[in-house]
Amino acid sequence: MTPPCSCRSLRSPPRLSVEGVCQSLPVPCGSYRRDRPERDSLIYDSDWDEEERLDHWRDVVDQTRGLPPTLAGAIATDAWGEIEPLEHTPWLGRLLAAALLRDRGKTRSHLPCLHAGLKSIPRERRRPRDAAARLVVQLEAMTAAAESGRKDHDRWLMTRNLLARKLAGRRATSKLPALLDYVLTRPIVSAGMIAAELGITPRAAQNLVAELGLREATGRGRYRAWGVL
Repeated sequence: MTPPCSCRSLRSPPRLSVEGVCQSLPVPCGSYRRDRPERDSLIYDSDWDEEERLDHWRDVVDQTRGLPPTLAGAIATDAWGEIEPLEHTPWLGRLLAAALLRDRGKTRSHLPCLHAGLKSIPRERRRPRDAAARLVVQLEAMTAAAESGRKDHDRWLMTRNLLARKLAGRRATSKLPALLDYVLTRPIVSAGMIAAELGITPRAAQNLVAELGLREATGRGRYRAWGVL
């Protein structure tokens, strides 16, 4: 994913207090206008200038370069909600904030699932009017996402260790170790996916699934899928 902030050669701003950060948060934008191709007025607001709103959001992100990555991510997420750069994609802000956390070294090998963390916050607390309270909510969501990810990691590791016991005594040419490694990288897998990945037939893929004892996720007799959790 492309980093959410442009690579502009700006000097790093000085460290800001919480009050200074809150004052720097954007106010909702109401009257952006720029010439653009005609779009269906039933779906799109004619006064919604996405390019200028995106420029505004990028400027806000640039101003966070001297801040800790988590606080910068919270500001980027809140700014996306306040500026609303893209009319029909409010969910994209948290994905870009996750990319920002990785770009600034907070998470090095994955994109944190901030949406999962936000689900743990009561709905009535998610959009307070006060800017400082909104930042607190975003930081709590990041903490909850990290905790959820740690628990999922522990569950995957425990499941892998349990399934790995079934590999003992298998021949060196067995496809079961490759199947185990594959299903751990996917939420669910189908017989066709397994067959394409391991270079076997769908029937052989189903036999391997039965040997490994994967959990069936659909409850159907046809077009089935399996997972480890």
